[in-house]
Amino acid sequence: MRQFAVIGLGRFGSSVARTLVAKGCDVLAVDIDEHIVQDISDDIPQAACLDATDEKAMRAVGIEKTDVAIIGIGTNLEASILIALNLKEIGIKEIVCKAVSEDHKKVLERVGATRVIQPEKEMGVRIANSLVSTSVIEHIELSEESSIVELICPKEFIGKSLREIDVRARYGVTVIAVKRKIPAASKTGEEEIVNVSPKAEDIINKGDILVVLGSNENIEKLQKKH
Repeated sequence: MRQFAVIGLGRFGSSVARTLVAKGCDVLAVDIDEHIVQDISDDIPQAACLDATDEKAMRAVGIEKTDVAIIGIGTNLEASILIALNLKEIGIKEIVCKAVSEDHKKVLERVGATRVIQPEKEMGVRIANSLVSTSVIEHIELSEESSIVELICPKEFIGKSLREIDVRARYGVTVIAVKRKIPAASKTGEEEIVNVSPKAEDIINKGDILVVLGSNENIEKLQKKH
């Protein structure tokens, strides 16, 4: 199992750390604030209070054993950049960083971050896209040009097979999954099933959610079917 280090235990970092631990991962949590470390120590046994910009201090807690390091520091740009540099120097192969701006992101990428995320921007994009169209349930931006979208199936698709609909030829997108509500086994309420990589002969039912992959331009064309 891969070992993780989460550096900076604000809302973003603590959420990542707790989620990883809940999934059974080995996590080292680091923050310079003693009170924050104390608060999280009940959930994460390996929590250390130290200055993560100090390479010697980081090595002292065994940071070199880490497979993936997540830097959750956003407001102190200098610290996040220096920590990324140190982790690269130590030999951490996968470094995930939080950035608060495009410039911050560019610098982190240049100093060795393997992945840089902007949580506020990404969440803003997802919310805006879901608000623009009432047919969109979820929107995941893969790049500036392409996305994965959960879309309520248009009325004209109901009762037809994916072969008949042929969204790839008509709209240039690919249906990668179909979500459907069915009666729960307990006979009370409903449960959701997900048909991953659906077959061409699979029939679309009323209320189905189509998970489609494609360019943003083509996805917008499909959304207009509502």
